[in-house]
Amino acid sequence: MITKNEIREKIWNKLEEEKLGRFPFPLKGRIPNFKGAEKAAHFVFNMPEYKNAKIIKVNPDSPQLPIRAQALRDGKTILVPTPRLKAGFIMVKPEWVPAGEERKAASLKHIHTYGKEIPLSDMPKIDLIFAGSVALHKDGRRVGKGEGYADREYAIIRELGNPAVPVIGTVNSAQVVEDEIPIDRFDLTVDWIATEKELIETNSPYEKPTGIQWDLVTEEEMEEMPVLRDIWNLTKEK
Repeated sequence: MITKNEIREKIWNKLEEEKLGRFPFPLKGRIPNFKGAEKAAHFVFNMPEYKNAKIIKVNPDSPQLPIRAQALRDGKTILVPTPRLKAGFIMVKPEWVPAGEERKAASLKHIHTYGKEIPLSDMPKIDLIFAGSVALHKDGRRVGKGEGYADREYAIIRELGNPAVPVIGTVNSAQVVEDEIPIDRFDLTVDWIATEKELIETNSPYEKPTGIQWDLVTEEEMEEMPVLRDIWNLTKEK
């Protein structure tokens, strides 16, 4: 069976060779920005799941910048994970952003100016999630950049009591693969895929994580990601 890393390398190379990637470069080692990111986002903005959502968690990567910016324009609160989840999540409320500055506020360079880091104990209920991806299968299986943060972020909000919510991935159509992507019990799947060409409902048969798989969390990970120890303490207190 093909490995996730082989799929990543194949997609990164394909985007480079076919000139489908966009700044920042290199594409390898990251959630790649892609041509058509705005078109893919536009499909999402007409979805009832998006229109009805008040609080949205969006990954911090470049191809999802159009989503973060539009969400603020549409009066929605966004939650963006901090790098390596060192400080949990940054919240940006639309009322904190002057009209016309939504794209700037949604950029990683300036998000701290408009938003603030919130403790896990103050996490609001999230209605919709966007997950960055290197590759997606039409049945919802997902390949990220290999560090497991999207999986863990979803597990964290479920561990904190958030109900299951829809997960959307936006990618270039070249990132939608037919490979048999390996899947583990902690892997996050997507319910919808938006490309520059179409919106795909995955009807995924794979269950999403319902919380953190504590048996798989090492002491080293607790040190690298203090948010995990915070959650352990919060849930222990309950």
